[in-house]
This record gives sequence, structure tokens and C-alpha cells, in this order.
Amino acid sequence: MVAQHEIIDDLKMIKDSARDFAESKIRPHFMEWDETQHFPMDLFHEMGQYGFLGVLVPEEYGGSGLGYAEYITIIEEISQVCGSIGLSVAAHNSLCTNHILMFGTEEQKQKYLPKLATGEWIGAWGLTEPNTGSDAGRMRTVAEKDGDYYVLNGAKNFITHGKSGHCAVVIARTGELLDSHGMTAFVVERGTEGFKAGKKENKLGMRASETAEMIFENCRIHKSQILGEVGEGFIQSMKILDGGRISIAALSLGIAKGAFKASLAYSQEREQFGKSISKFQAISFKLADMATKIRAAELLVRSAGKMKDAHQPVTQESAMAKYYASEVAVDVSTEAVQIFGGYGYIKDYPAEKFYRDSKLCTIGEGTSEIQKLVISRGLLKK
Repeated sequence: MVAQHEIIDDLKMIKDSARDFAESKIRPHFMEWDETQHFPMDLFHEMGQYGFLGVLVPEEYGGSGLGYAEYITIIEEISQVCGSIGLSVAAHNSLCTNHILMFGTEEQKQKYLPKLATGEWIGAWGLTEPNTGSDAGRMRTVAEKDGDYYVLNGAKNFITHGKSGHCAVVIARTGELLDSHGMTAFVVERGTEGFKAGKKENKLGMRASETAEMIFENCRIHKSQILGEVGEGFIQSMKILDGGRISIAALSLGIAKGAFKASLAYSQEREQFGKSISKFQAISFKLADMATKIRAAELLVRSAGKMKDAHQPVTQESAMAKYYASEVAVDVSTEAVQIFGGYGYIKDYPAEKFYRDSKLCTIGEGTSEIQKLVISRGLLKK
């Protein structure tokens, strides 16, 4: 049995590693990437060497073999510097890579996980479509059986790494509309005939995390590329999103902490009326509220992660963590802009980027309204 102090020491080492990487490799460039909407592929290849892209993947497949406690820590530290990079790390780990890990055959795991876990390949995950965001059951991307192949036709949008990802897990309809057992998950490699990238979105925030369409035109996929069984794609996706919500909660926590730390430092440096603005109750009370919300959010996120590591059901807890932490990220970054005053509106200062990045957290991987739906359904079932 591993001693508690050893676990704490390991977590501190991982935290320091992620923080040092973010400070040395991300901070010098993050505003340039944001301005130009540049997705820094080279950075992700490097992060793979640090083990940040296969956090949950067992060592036998080239991963770090770690749990959600470590995963939350890594995303949180990176996101304190740049939410865009934190978002891409979260999507790569929790969605594409984790879907193959959870539902792939041994052959599929051996083929894809070592490339994804080491950062040789970047992964994408396609569920959302132009007309079916929260209403995934009405998806129009169809996979029709043709002998040993399935022919994919349709489009996915708002896909992280939809243009640059080397492979994608794609959910397509193989049965009737609105049938929760009428959708199937496929692994589709970049370069497959009939699979191409569409429009890259021009976004408010998270601008260095690539978001693009994936288009399928008579794209032939061999049946060996199916994850799990035919008809399980939607059910699998809901399980994947349980873990994905924890990662977005960790992303939200990191953004909130980054905005808070910047606000605290600025409030102690900025002087008005002969003293630092932190001495004014209007500002000090804002800081107190921000710190309290962050602490509450962290307890929710860590609790959900602990339950996931213990293989307990986390649907309700992950929804609570994602809902609360994402709203806290928006609240805290909004107050950060206010504390910075006029400088909070200027790109030379950090507050405005936290503000822009935070809003995605209340939308991506299930809106706040969908999280409340998940939570309330769980309560009413009990």
C-alpha cells in the first residue's frame, strides 16, 4: 500500500513540472498565439514527451498511468497561464484518447494509444453538428453499411483539433433518428479518402485551441474501426463526457486561479489616493469573494476526481463540478477586469484574456443549462 505522504509528494512533483512547463514554454508565446489563432503543434509534441497527453493511459501503451488527481492538477496549472492550451490538453486526453482507451479493442489500443499518449498524434472527437448541439440524438451524420465497410456522410462542427488532429473518434448514426442505440463510434484517420477539414472558427477566446469543422463525403471506414459494438456510440459518449466534464471543471479552476492571482498582485501594486487599492474595502471584498468561490469550486472538482479514481458513478458529481467551476471562472475573471479597471480592458494586461477564455467553459462539453438538467434528473431519480 502506498503511503499518503508519497502520493502528496508525487502530486507536488507533477504540479511543479506542469507549472514550470507552462511558465517556460507557454507564457512567452501565449498572447502571440492568441492574436494569430495559431495552434502550436510543436508545443503539443513536446508536451507528449512530458507525459501531459497520455495522463490516464496505462504505461503499457506509452502513457503516464496516472489518475484524475494528477490529471486535474496538470490541466489546472497549464490553464492558469493559458486557457487555450489547457482546453486542447483536456480535449485530447478526455475525449479522443480516453474513448479509445475505454472502448477500443486491444488491437485498437496498441495501434492508436502510443501515438496519442506520446504526442506523436493529436486527437479529435466528433459528436456536435451544426443543428444538433445539446440535441445529439438528432444527428445527421450517417454511416451506412456496405459489406465490410461503413460509408460516412455528414459534418461535425465546433471540433477541437478538427483540422490538425491526426485521427478522430466520430459518432455517426447507424440506426433510427432519436434511438439512443442507433449511433456508433468510429476511429477515422486523417488522410482517409472523403474525410476533410472545413471552416476553422474565428473565436472570442480560446483562440490558440483550434476549433474546426470535419466533413465526410462518401468516406469509407472499415468495420475494424468501430469502437465497441454497433449502436453503442451515444451511450459511450455519455460515459466519456462524465470524465470530460471533470477536465473542463479543472480548466475552469485554472482560469479562475490565474485571474485571481493576477488581480491579487495588481491590487497590491496599484495605488490610488495614496495607498494600494487592495486596502479599499470595495476591492478587498471582491478578492475575498473570488477566493471563496475558487476554494468551493476546487473542493467540488477534487471530489469528482477522487470518485472517478475510485471507479464510482460520477455523472451527477462531474456535472456539479463542471457547472459550478465554469460559472466561477466567468465570475472571477469578470471581477478581475473590474479590479484592473481601464487596464483590464487592454491586451497588455492579463485580465482580458482570462475574461474571454472563461466563457467557453460554460458552453463546451455541455452548457450550464445541460449540467443543471443532468443534476436535477439525478436528484429526481433518487
